[in-house]
Amino acid sequence: MSALPRCSSCFPRSASTRHGIILSRSLATEASAGPSTTPAQPTPAPSKAKIYETIRTAVILNRAPFLTRIPSRFERAFHAYQQRIQRALHNPFPYEFYFKQGSLLETKFQAEERRRERMMLGAPFGLAEAQTNAGTKAQSARESAVEALDREEEEIIPRISKADESNDVRSLDRKGERNLYLLLQKNSDDKQVWRFPEGQLQKGEVLHEAAERNLFAECGAGMDTWVVSRNPVGLYRHSSTGTPSPSHLFFYKAHIMAGQVRPNGTNVLDYAWLTKEEMEERLDKEYWVAVRDMLSDF
Repeated sequence: MSALPRCSSCFPRSASTRHGIILSRSLATEASAGPSTTPAQPTPAPSKAKIYETIRTAVILNRAPFLTRIPSRFERAFHAYQQRIQRALHNPFPYEFYFKQGSLLETKFQAEERRRERMMLGAPFGLAEAQTNAGTKAQSARESAVEALDREEEEIIPRISKADESNDVRSLDRKGERNLYLLLQKNSDDKQVWRFPEGQLQKGEVLHEAAERNLFAECGAGMDTWVVSRNPVGLYRHSSTGTPSPSHLFFYKAHIMAGQVRPNGTNVLDYAWLTKEEMEERLDKEYWVAVRDMLSDF
């Protein structure tokens, strides 16, 4: 069934109706977009600019011990007990296979063996063998020659050096059985303080590169050093007077292989190689509390 035809007079009426709706809607939109009678909200105050904290690096330069530590009474007794057990249970050493019979090396080995037995098992063992084997003049002559040879070849270095006797804190020869650390005397806030070698971080520079650069800048290029790792071993946050932002100080461990400190004399006034206990006397309390756990007790 087809739809009924509409007259032509209906089209303008419907169009005007539609235009009237569109016009009323547009007026309502303009009215809503007009000025409002409600008071304007206050503009929030701009936030303060971020203060970037200062980043610095420091190097804990260490001189490792070059002498074995003196053992305690308990350690000496324990090692002596273990050596007595080992000597009593071990098989005899076949020195005939390694030394020519009647040579000086064989005589030297036998004399050392008798000394070791007297030390470990008591006097009768070594002395009885020495009295039995020393029956001929040739044996006595060889033993005398061996003793003279030992006196010429062996030279025992004293554990107390000249630097220890004169208390020369700049020398690397002092305190051979202890770890020594480098401290520099500088001017800071109109006073002289002792610090590790340290300096600022430059733009585009990573932390371990800044640590090496600051070490050579303050101590000179006359040292052969090795920075142990690219990762810091500690952090010290400090707020100094006159600076609005705190300072982050990252510590790096390093070892000195050869050479000596040669400061430029402008920034560094003095230097010293000190043990952990000696450092506590020169560092201020806040700095000492921050670095004491990074140092060795031996």
